[in-house]
Parts: sequence; C-alpha cells; structure tokens
Amino acid sequence: MTASNNWSAYFAQLGENQAFEQATAQTKAAIDGLFQHATKPYSGLEPALLKQQLNGVDFSQPAPLAEVIESTNELIAKNSLLVQHPHTIAHLHTPPLIASIVAEHFIAALNQSMDSWDQAPAATFVEQQMVDWLCATYQLGERADGVFTSGGTQSNLMGLLLARDWYAYQQSQHDIQQDGLPHYAQKMRIICSDKSHFTVQKSASLMGLGERSVVLVKTNVQGQIDVDELQLTIDALKAQDLLPFAVVAMAGTTDHGAIDDLEAVVNIARNAGCWSHVDGAYGAALQLSEQHKGRLKGIELADSVSVDFHKLFYQTISCGALLIKDKTNFNTLLHHADYLNREGDELPNLVDKSIATTKRFDALKMFMTLKAVGEKQFGEFYDHLLSLTQEVADKINQNPHFELCCTPLLSTVLFRLSSKIQGELNDVEFNQLHQTLRLQLLTSGEAVIAETKVDGQLVLKFTLLNPCLNSADFDSLIAKIETTALQLINQ
Repeated sequence: MTASNNWSAYFAQLGENQAFEQATAQTKAAIDGLFQHATKPYSGLEPALLKQQLNGVDFSQPAPLAEVIESTNELIAKNSLLVQHPHTIAHLHTPPLIASIVAEHFIAALNQSMDSWDQAPAATFVEQQMVDWLCATYQLGERADGVFTSGGTQSNLMGLLLARDWYAYQQSQHDIQQDGLPHYAQKMRIICSDKSHFTVQKSASLMGLGERSVVLVKTNVQGQIDVDELQLTIDALKAQDLLPFAVVAMAGTTDHGAIDDLEAVVNIARNAGCWSHVDGAYGAALQLSEQHKGRLKGIELADSVSVDFHKLFYQTISCGALLIKDKTNFNTLLHHADYLNREGDELPNLVDKSIATTKRFDALKMFMTLKAVGEKQFGEFYDHLLSLTQEVADKINQNPHFELCCTPLLSTVLFRLSSKIQGELNDVEFNQLHQTLRLQLLTSGEAVIAETKVDGQLVLKFTLLNPCLNSADFDSLIAKIETTALQLINQ
C-alpha cells in the first residue's frame, strides 16, 4: 500500500503543498495573460473547428498538471466568451466582481457541503446571515426566511412548489408531501403574464400539474401585466370551477425589463386566496438603489421572492436565493434522515429547507462582496446602468439604419434594422437577415448581441449589465453592427 503515498500529489493537502501552490499560480498567470491581451469577446475560431479540436483531446494517457493547465488555457480559455469585453452585451450574463472570484477560491478549496452543520459549521451560519440580510433588505418581516439556490430556475420552482403545497393544505388539509397530488390537482392553475419567464411552465410540468395549468394574462405596451385583466382572469377561472392558487409577478422581464405593479398584483392574489410569487431574478437588485427601489413597491408583501446574484449582484455563476414571508412553509420540504439531519438536532441543518442536498457555499460570495463593495455602491451601479441604457437607446434611435422597438425599462435595449433598408426583402427574409447578422458577429468574434421576438418580429437586443462601460463604448459596437448589416444587404 506504499504506492498510496504518491497519490498525495493529486490532492490539495494540509501542510506544505507546493503542487497546489504551483498549479494555482500557473492558472492565475494564464488568466491574467488572457485578460491583458484579449481584443475581441470571442476568438473567432469557427465552431466546427473548435468542436473538432476539443473532440481530439486524448484522455487515455494522463499528462502532468502543468501541461493540462497550459493546454486548457490555449484550447478552452482562449476560445471562451469574455464577459468583461464591452461588446459582450447579449444576455443576463455579467462580469463577476473580484471579491466573488476570490471567494470561489475559498469555496473550492474548502469544499463545504451546505446540507448539514457538521459538514459546514461556519458556512451554515454565513448563509443564514446572508438570508437574514436579504429578508431585511426586502422588508419581508420577522417570520421571513430563505435559502440559497442555483439561480432563478430553482428559486421559481421552489416558490411555486411551496405555493402548491400551501394551497392544498389550505383547501382541504391535504398533505402533498405524504399523499401526493390531491384529486382536484387537474383544476389547479398558476397565473402569470405572457412576458413571464419560461420557468413558470417548466415548474408546473415538474410539479405534476402540466404546462397547461399555467394561464397567461396579457401585458400592456410596457410589458407589464394588465392588473384589470388579471382580476378578470381569476374571476373567470373560479367561475369555471377551476382553482387558481398562485400568481407570479415579474420584477424585470427577460426581454423588456418590465416590472409589474407588484403591490397591485400581490393584493389581487391575496384577496383571491392565492399565493403571490415575485420573480425578481433580473430586477430585484434595484432594492439597493435609492433612486429606483420605489419601482419594487409591494415586493415586501409577496409570499415568496426569487433573487439572482449572478445577474445584477455580479456574482460568479451560479448563485441565487428564494425568500419566503412565512418560514413555516419550508416544513413541506422537511425530511429527516438518520445519518444527516436527525430529529432533535440542536444545530441548524440547511437541508431542512432546500430541495437540494449537497449544495455549494455560494453565500460566501455575497458575504465577501458586501464587505468589499457595500450596498451603496451597488445602488450606484444600477443608477449608472439605467442612465446609460437610455443614452444607448437614444444612439439607436438617432441612427437612420435602426429602429428602436420600445422605450427601455431596465437595462435592455430592443431594436431592429430600419424598414427603410429592407428593400425587396420580404418579412421572412428580413427576419432572417437579423439572425444572420447576429450569427456573423458572434462567430467572427466581433460582438455578442442577442436576438428575440417582439410581436412576431425578430429583433436584436443589448443587455447592459457592466457598470464599467460608458456611452462611448457603444459607438464602435453600433458602427460594427451597421456596417455588417449593410454588407449583408448588398450581398
């Protein structure tokens, strides 16, 4: 068994560990070099060639770690998307704060498992501390609690799962955890706007209710749920002997950045006997802005709130949280295991309120970030971003080759090529032109912008998230899009 002594070179050990120190130093140097010399958001390597090179990697023979780090840098890091580049402007995909990146070093090396206290002693208290800060920030009340999640998808699923179980117990004292779905499950309905995130439908499917249980309410010209139509929808469902049990409000839709009238939506839901869930994955961060937090009025009344930290809190992926107004609703997730969270444990076990068992110590990222950056600075980030978004929208609006689709509400700019340059292209061909334009910019490495649909038309999208950018950073980007579009039209 003496051969096992050689295995220590593969692990980060206690005591002196030169292999670990050398590997981390080499990796840091590689990333530093990449950031210093990058000129484009993507290398421009043709996708098929990139796939071919990755598939050509031989795993049959191990190589020294130093060689693995070097080849990883050349093949993967240098062909990755650089979220820090000014022309990476497509998705809700942010450049991470240094504090969050540094926290990842602690998280990875310590490898705490956030299910039981005896696997994560300090970490358990840190997560609860961050949850308490969030509940206070959103003014959810003394009975509020929460848990860190992998992001908006898990948070929305958990919020609606708790809503389903709460409603069944309120309706008929039915315990879904023990007895499964009630006999009236096919009548249960979730209501949201037609601009809500697709995870509402996905959650309904995973919960056994089916996507058809989701009822969409039309939105106004700003992309906000029509509250009058919401009330009519609830009344109509009840008149059909259906059971609306949850209403989802949006604090920042993915495409428009629309924030619903949260106070009105929550009150309508409450009066109808429904659970209110606010999907704040995009826009809930505005709570830290003195200038804009009034747009979230009513969030403090919601039964549950989704928050994403890997969006406008600038944390490394992935990191989110679900907050609930009444912590007793977490009891529907509780299951005791003799080896993990025994009944009678005096120390807290976070698995008691999570659908995940093993979970990362992501709360450390927010802990270190709050200490290093502070709440006030976050608010100033958002004030700048929203102002910058209006400036960029003005640039688009003033360019004769583009048309602004709508007034920006958060930090998203939707636009398309002007109909003046459509020429002889029919509507299908003109839509295809937008798609070709986006793909050419992406695969050449020149710019990463998004596309979506508004009223059946394919449009282009900027998602402004980087507070380090200013108005001048968009001049070359807009010029590049304009030049490429005209070249494609002339072809």
